[in-house]
Amino acid sequence: MPIALHYAARTDLGLGSKSRNEDSGYAGPDLLILADGMGGHAAGDVASSTVVGELVGLDGENLGADDALHQLGKAVRRANERLRDEMDASDDLEGMGTTLIAMLRTGTKLALANIGDSRAYILRGGTFSQITKDHSFVQALLDEGRISAEEAEHHPQRSLVTRVLTGRDDDIPDLSMREARIGDRYLLCSDGLSDYVAGSTIEGILREGGRPEETADRLVAIALRASTRDNVTVVVADVVDQATPVHNQPQVVGAASARHTAGDRAVDPASAQTPAEKAAALTREANTRANGQQPPTGGGPLLAEESPRSRRSGWLRWAGLGGVVVLALGVAAFVGYRWSQQQFYVGQDRGMVTIYQGVPQDLGPFSLHSVDSKTDIAVTDLPSFYRGKVSDTLSASTKNEAIGIVEDLRTEMVKCQTGAADGSTCTP
Repeated sequence: MPIALHYAARTDLGLGSKSRNEDSGYAGPDLLILADGMGGHAAGDVASSTVVGELVGLDGENLGADDALHQLGKAVRRANERLRDEMDASDDLEGMGTTLIAMLRTGTKLALANIGDSRAYILRGGTFSQITKDHSFVQALLDEGRISAEEAEHHPQRSLVTRVLTGRDDDIPDLSMREARIGDRYLLCSDGLSDYVAGSTIEGILREGGRPEETADRLVAIALRASTRDNVTVVVADVVDQATPVHNQPQVVGAASARHTAGDRAVDPASAQTPAEKAAALTREANTRANGQQPPTGGGPLLAEESPRSRRSGWLRWAGLGGVVVLALGVAAFVGYRWSQQQFYVGQDRGMVTIYQGVPQDLGPFSLHSVDSKTDIAVTDLPSFYRGKVSDTLSASTKNEAIGIVEDLRTEMVKCQTGAADGSTCTP
């Protein structure tokens, strides 16, 4: 029976310190994409949006089942080469990378490409399962039996990935074909959701049913309630009978929607050729209209004139309330400061990998972190990906966990140095 996809894509900056969204998502009639950019001070948003921009041309291509997986793999390789080209053209982009999940529909089948630790799930009938495998340090520990699944969910190094798209020749994704069935519900998500929300909770929200738009909104909302410190992006898609009325327009979210360009020119809805260009142009127009809305004139409702007595009593009420607020803020600040000083993270100081006590933030003129101990590992001796992770900082709940992160970085440094002769391990 012919099928179609009913889909929705949503994203949010999250509650952490990131000032820009480095995730990108795309949902179209035949193509779903999620990319989580990374790279420290390098442009993770450039990486994710570049990859999405290279892949969207597959949407609407009407590829045969025998050709879809091959073409998807070729498109991922082209996207990876584009990353290398952009880094070669700008030193500021060196070290950037991105995870990727892409699903390309052909008939009743889905071609799937996956690299990194972003995830794809399926809810089919009564069974909920993850259909991608994380390419991460924690997954390797899990595969080796060194930690349990429960320990993996809260492991302090769960953000360390072992394979992503970085422009290198050996950045090879997992490729597979799946049979799609009417009634299937798919979820693609960045680790801003999966690292902060339990799998059972994600499953429960997917089981609630409702339109993909409603489900996507609920997933982002639950990630924010869980205080996600990362960008959170989701793509939800239901497999429906092709005869079912579906009025979806292609959707672009995150960094890709902020870079509404085709080459170096802005995309105009009338001249847009690909579904992604059209979606980006429509998104830009909608945002422009929303930002251009003016509040009602008049500055709000008028108040009845107050007598001197009522003004005086009102002032006293506000003064009392202000005192309570100041006291509450002072208590909250004290509790927050004490909590922050029980945390640790790994960053850099004067080019050396360094363990800090506290959190990598400042509160006005007050610093919430201090150097606990310096290491003998130069940041420049690390592979480019891990240099980016150190620049972004790696959090730890105890000092011992921070020491463990440092030892893992030391191992990567040694691999980098011993493999530098053939260039297979270390990217300068």
